[in-house]
Amino acid sequence: MTATPERFDSQKRLGAPVAILAELTHRCPLGCPYCSNPLALDPREDELSTSDWTRVFSQAATLGVLHANLSGGEPAARQDLTDIIAHCANVGLYTNLITSGIGLTQDRVNELARAGLDHAQLSIQDSDAPSADRIAGYKGAFARKLAVAEWITQAGLPLTINAVIHRANIFRAGDMVRLAVKLGARRVEIAHTQYYGWGLTNRAALMPSRTEAEVAIAEVEALKKALAGVIVIDHVIPDYHARYPKACMGGWGKRGLNVTPTGKTLPCHAAETIPDLEFWTVRDRSIEDIWINSPAFNAFRGEDWMREPCRSCPRKTVDYGGCRCQALALTGDAREADPVCHLSPHHDKIAEIAAQSEDAGGVPLYNYRRMKLREPAE
Repeated sequence: MTATPERFDSQKRLGAPVAILAELTHRCPLGCPYCSNPLALDPREDELSTSDWTRVFSQAATLGVLHANLSGGEPAARQDLTDIIAHCANVGLYTNLITSGIGLTQDRVNELARAGLDHAQLSIQDSDAPSADRIAGYKGAFARKLAVAEWITQAGLPLTINAVIHRANIFRAGDMVRLAVKLGARRVEIAHTQYYGWGLTNRAALMPSRTEAEVAIAEVEALKKALAGVIVIDHVIPDYHARYPKACMGGWGKRGLNVTPTGKTLPCHAAETIPDLEFWTVRDRSIEDIWINSPAFNAFRGEDWMREPCRSCPRKTVDYGGCRCQALALTGDAREADPVCHLSPHHDKIAEIAAQSEDAGGVPLYNYRRMKLREPAE
């Protein structure tokens, strides 16, 4: 679709998105209880075709997107993953595969590297194997991930380890950093659970106490200094024990876009939880048109939508009022200040939920995400 002069001017003022998060499929062998995918998962028969995805990536590159993050579900469930990566490389997109590792073989890792894959992010659920397998809901997942990490580095690909922190593994946050070093990762992301999607459903089972969180945060921050020059540690601290909210997605509709397996294009992966937003699809419109003109992308851009205390707050250009999806989940209105902020009139909701975690005990019971992919034969 060719932009009109007005759209071109608007695009220049807005700037191109830096990255596209492509959820190639919701199929996944794991059942992680903190998964950010929606509770209603997109079925295989409704997924975008190979030609749909290659058209999307071509349009994204033309718009000025630099990074293509290939995610899911488990992207290795797509038999056309090699073709998609090769196309991204051909149009000049830096490709990052976000994977559980389950579904990959050594031959396939090498095939993806030859096709032009630039980087791989591998999730781990814990540094303790039995606990990791229980969290993932998949026996043998931890051992498989160790093998996949070795295949990735042997293929010459940079490796990042992703670890989501919650009540079952928070005592081993430092161990997961050390495991990442052992696996040859150049970067590790230690991210405390964000309570969206399945994470919100399992919040009571996942949320650690404030003391547990503070101990883990201190350990990871100390490791940042101790391991400087060895590994880069990205540390995402827990929202519910914070004083100010994060600038979710770097600001609504400012830096990136997310395409679901069926082609809906979202400002963030949880945006579909907000009612009355109109989402456009790549089946009907170009990435450029969606980025500039989509009602969903424009809903919370700028400052006009803000209420007090955000409207007059000096931090409104720092955190943009925080997360719209979290505001909705906790207050019933996406326009409210993120209750994580201590200035929010709804901050007491956060304090109440956080206080409940102080009394949690025993083995957490999870509502597992369910959509299984059978592991391919070697």
